[in-house]
Amino acid sequence: MWPNGSSSGSCFRPLNITLQDRRAIASPWFAASFCALGLGSNLLALSVLAGARPGGGSRPFFLILLCGLVLTDFLGLLVTGAVVVSQHIALLDWQATDPRCRLCHFMGTAMVFFGLCPLLLGATMAAERYVGITRPFSRPSATPRRAWASVGLVWAVAATLGLLPLLGLGRYSVQYPGSWCFLTLGAQRGDVAFGLLFALLGSASVGLSFLLNTVSVVTLCRVYRTQEAAQRPRDYEVEMMVQLVGIMAVATVCWMPLLVFIAQTLLQTPPVLSPSGQLSRATEHQLLIYLRVATWNQILDPWVYILFRRSVLRRLPPRLSSRRRLPALSLRPPPTQGTAQVALSAP
Repeated sequence: MWPNGSSSGSCFRPLNITLQDRRAIASPWFAASFCALGLGSNLLALSVLAGARPGGGSRPFFLILLCGLVLTDFLGLLVTGAVVVSQHIALLDWQATDPRCRLCHFMGTAMVFFGLCPLLLGATMAAERYVGITRPFSRPSATPRRAWASVGLVWAVAATLGLLPLLGLGRYSVQYPGSWCFLTLGAQRGDVAFGLLFALLGSASVGLSFLLNTVSVVTLCRVYRTQEAAQRPRDYEVEMMVQLVGIMAVATVCWMPLLVFIAQTLLQTPPVLSPSGQLSRATEHQLLIYLRVATWNQILDPWVYILFRRSVLRRLPPRLSSRRRLPALSLRPPPTQGTAQVALSAP
């Protein structure tokens, strides 16, 4: 606990900002515009998903996971954006609007929850595609109920981690410039353990996605080289992998700088956080910049699905698309000659 804290206000620590700076920085319009952009993008993606044709095979399972990802991004921007805008309206004076830190603890939990969910869902989607591509005949049936159960499990894991500071492991505190709350980059064992757990789980999700997606892409390329031209066209596999690789790339670019920064800061000697609970101005500014970059993940995720659909890619100019339509990939073995003859003779 910091010297100026109390049992009811333990989330407040000294910030490198004056009252004049708060009045100059406080601008609800920028935060509201940023939030509106993200909400509009996710609403557009949800509307496109609602009108998408499920297709066959594992595509419905993948679409449900993707719907869970977009829905999570939408709710994350809605919840955290509303808190940020309200604090800008209050001139970044968090202690005046939330003296008992209840809103801070809520936002800190939401930041961890909505931060981890996209990374965990990306890893779940990569695992589903890996099993569906490399072992299509040994996988369990991909039913919608299983898909929603997977989304619910990811939400449960992220929520459990987000609630740990409220149970005594780590602390949530108000961050510069006073518009948001997040985990504390302190030297206490609880702060270090919780911060490293968050950073390592997020990094592991990104690393697992990269590994599984790489194997899946290589397998698809091998199948394409060996397939016969007479096979039944199935290009959903390629479409899903292109979207999944795009989601992985966005998550890596947006989240890895923040996750690496958290781990480096917590392991730094001497501790970055002073005994009074104050961070250096440079550290506070870096944390804010990395957080803003990570927030772009929730805005860019829906555009990966919106733009990388077959209906959109087919509209590319001839110079950007292939001169001839590539035969779609199929992971199913071609029908035998006898089966084909029966199918042709059927009325």
